Amino acid sequence: MRSYRTLFRTPEFTPFLLSYAAFAAAQTIGALALGTLVFQATGSPLLSAVSMFGPQLAKLAGATFLLSGADRLPPRAILSGLALAFAAGTAVLALPGLPVAAVFAIVLAQGLIASLGGGARSGLLTEILSKDGYVLGRSVFNMLWGLMQVAGFATGAALLTLLTPRTCLLLAVALYVMSALATRLGLTARPPRSSGRPSVSATWRTNALLWSSRSRRLTYLGLWIPNGLVVGCESLYISYAPGAAGTLFACGALGMFLGDVAVGRLVPPALRPRLAVPLRLLLATPYLFFVLQPGVALSAVAAVVASVGFGASLVLQERLMSLTPDDLAGQALGLHSVGMSTMQGVSAALAGVVAQLTSPAAAMTVLAFGSVAVTLTLAVLGRHEERQPAIPA
Repeated sequence: MRSYRTLFRTPEFTPFLLSYAAFAAAQTIGALALGTLVFQATGSPLLSAVSMFGPQLAKLAGATFLLSGADRLPPRAILSGLALAFAAGTAVLALPGLPVAAVFAIVLAQGLIASLGGGARSGLLTEILSKDGYVLGRSVFNMLWGLMQVAGFATGAALLTLLTPRTCLLLAVALYVMSALATRLGLTARPPRSSGRPSVSATWRTNALLWSSRSRRLTYLGLWIPNGLVVGCESLYISYAPGAAGTLFACGALGMFLGDVAVGRLVPPALRPRLAVPLRLLLATPYLFFVLQPGVALSAVAAVVASVGFGASLVLQERLMSLTPDDLAGQALGLHSVGMSTMQGVSAALAGVVAQLTSPAAAMTVLAFGSVAVTLTLAVLGRHEERQPAIPA
């Protein structure tokens, strides 16, 4: 499958995409509103960053206890239920006078249940599309995420000049409800991909199996760590440029969109594997120059250029799918999603701590250097593995 026309003619792909669009818009507008609300209340770069990206940490607990449900529960029920749960939690966050501790308790609970969403959504995509259409379809979802971030952060920044953050949170609630309705009405009820009930033991067994292959381990680490450290850089936009954070987030989303278009549609399949390392280096390198504390214009250009490198995730996801049995696709992609989200949350917290001790610009530079170092280390380990005799997973 090499054309967008064929992709959008596939039954259920369009309603699936629309439900994701509403969910992504809700997350984007809601996160910016919540980060702004927490920063206004506390003046803390750490708490602001963690309020936006900290819920990703809770996905680690979900991966430990809940992730087997991504293949063992009906996907439509998971996704519609998840959207309604986010709507309810965000409605509570919009209540006036809510203590900061209660805010973090709610967003961490949302992160916990969100651990099922990435695996269920990606696994369902492998059912709706043929296997050769996964990368193109995944790139469209990534591009949509980028567009929703551009539109969501730009719209959210504009709305925050006219409305209160709590009103913007209520808008996010409405979008979550729309996502739930689109999922329930637009998708066919499908049985689970795997038999058996979801359980902690099933989650642990499958995670251990997925992690047992050295090739998959290196692929997972490449998906999680360089990406996560750069998201830590992005989590400091509000404290780095309080009046232009929405612009920087939107520029980053634009770069992500461009990278996904290039990798998903323009780059020949045979060339894609060679781009994994260069794209991950591109992802981090522009943030090294934040040590010079560039102004908003140069920072926006850096955000666009760097975020093109997020296209590396498509290359590595394709590699992960080639290394994974079909009946484990949901949990394999869910483990990727949870690990990536967890690393993003850890990096946001780390970035906030370093920014508290030094400055947002210095913290961005430190995390970018770490991302480059990890990418180069994994590249060396990958080349070493290629020279070894093949060993069954």
